[in-house]
Amino acid sequence: MSEQKAIATPKRTKEILEKYGFSFKKSLGQNFLIDVNILRNIIHHAGISKEMSAIEIGPGIGALTEQLALAANKVVAFEIDGRLLPILEDTLAPYDHVDIINQDILKADFEQVWQQHFQDQKPVKVVANLPYYITTPILMQLLMANLPIASITVMIQKEVAERMAASENSKEYGSLSIAIQYYTEASVKMIVPKTVFMPQPRVDSAVLHLEKRETPPVHLQDEAFFFQLVQASFQQRRKTLRNNLTRHFKEVLTKPEIEQGFEQIGIDGTRRGESLTMQEFADLANYFYEQTKGNS
Repeated sequence: MSEQKAIATPKRTKEILEKYGFSFKKSLGQNFLIDVNILRNIIHHAGISKEMSAIEIGPGIGALTEQLALAANKVVAFEIDGRLLPILEDTLAPYDHVDIINQDILKADFEQVWQQHFQDQKPVKVVANLPYYITTPILMQLLMANLPIASITVMIQKEVAERMAASENSKEYGSLSIAIQYYTEASVKMIVPKTVFMPQPRVDSAVLHLEKRETPPVHLQDEAFFFQLVQASFQQRRKTLRNNLTRHFKEVLTKPEIEQGFEQIGIDGTRRGESLTMQEFADLANYFYEQTKGNS
């Protein structure tokens, strides 16, 4: 397929939108990519080949879907906007190995999706240009569902991508960085200017690559308690760890018990959440989890 005919050009995108009288829905965060080289770069960073299958979220008029179809063994795309189905049927007509599911990805029955579409045991990767307003819920759902996904490569808001891939001692680092990096190795692969979208969003985007970990990087007594403690540590970013944790756990732990925890683990309570490594959070969570069990 020559580049002129690719969906992801300003000319072809306009033609398709005019042909179907399609209007963008702001509530669905619809911004279509109009630069085919960027799409090919995304697929390159995702490491897609004919030995793999791909899941896409929000295919729009099929710009990324088309490039995925050229690279992958099979593509399954979730599209919530029913108005796009006839357009996708038209634009993706040459590719019989593409399936479109008209459903909200957050409501998908993944067990059923796997049985119906991914019986061939090939590695499955997620590749998507995600709507900004729902990026975090989608990624957390995919990661926590414990699916046999090898990696996730997504175009998202630049600022969110930087937060997800951030290291400790940076202003971007927070509970979201830790949640994402508990399940994956996260890296920002490229920055994408707002000018390559139609309509143009207000901010630049970035391509974030998440390589699924086989095992978490830290040992935890209780996952839910760990994430609760991490979130509490960043509740008020400018406050110390001591202040945030004392406030959050006041029903179950006394001030002296919290002090004892800091002493036991060897962490200074005057530090702020952004200075702690994931291992330090894990040590604190494991210690306090044992204490709360004893106090309950």
